[in-house]
Amino acid sequence: MSERTSNRIFDIVNIVFVALFVLFCLAPFLHVIAVSLSSNRAITSGEVTIFPIEVNWDAYIKVFSDNAMIRSLIFTIVLTFATTVLCMLFTIAASYPLTKTNLKGRKFFMYVIIITMFFSGGIIPEYLLIRDLHMLNSVWSLILPGLVSPFNLIILISFFNNIPPSLEESAEIDGSSHFYTLMKIVLPLSMPVMATLSLFYAVGRWNGFQDSLMYINNPDLYPLQLKLFQMVQNNMVSELTQMEGANRTALTPESLKAATVIFATVPILAVYPWLQKYFVSGVMLGAVKG
Repeated sequence: MSERTSNRIFDIVNIVFVALFVLFCLAPFLHVIAVSLSSNRAITSGEVTIFPIEVNWDAYIKVFSDNAMIRSLIFTIVLTFATTVLCMLFTIAASYPLTKTNLKGRKFFMYVIIITMFFSGGIIPEYLLIRDLHMLNSVWSLILPGLVSPFNLIILISFFNNIPPSLEESAEIDGSSHFYTLMKIVLPLSMPVMATLSLFYAVGRWNGFQDSLMYINNPDLYPLQLKLFQMVQNNMVSELTQMEGANRTALTPESLKAATVIFATVPILAVYPWLQKYFVSGVMLGAVKG
């Protein structure tokens, strides 16, 4: 067998494997979309797979007409944006000094950061701490506990270490301060990893519901994922499926749950294409130890 033929077979096998992997990843998502668009009869009879049957938009109309759901969506968007900005600010502020070998106590701080990746105080001590700080039913209880991720911090430190020291040395010779060097030289060169870590923080906040489940009792501060969790766990769907008129088609709980899942998933998925060009390079460059 020639080398060209073996390479072609290898490429075909890779393509088939990747295609099957993508199909397995997309199948659950396509099934949820199909259920959200299918009729009551098709869902209850179990006919729906990855393609909708007897398409209708009643579930989405009901979800978008629910004021509480829209309020949760707007709140989650604002919360995700604010959390991402604050997390990136504190991650940058913590990582840049730790790249300086002449920083006193640098190794100690690095050990402390690494330890927190493997050990934590636990859920109950964290709840008691939030309570004693009077942050229950506060937006800050959703932001401050995860303000800096040790994993993201180490990635950013590794990326900063790979920036040629000569650039910073030249800036120092010209009289630049550390802050000016960070803002004008280091950060512009770090856009790939910055975009990647921003995506990590944004996705983590968007998908988080455990902290809001423990700390938030005010319905006005319910994130979208908590609303979805309550819908699944507490039979809130039954309230949404009540008929509003004699001519209105009854909705199944499954279709409303599926529509709500899509409603909660699409906004964060829409962000990824804008950051895709930075994603792979940011992770790879940040993972290389300089």
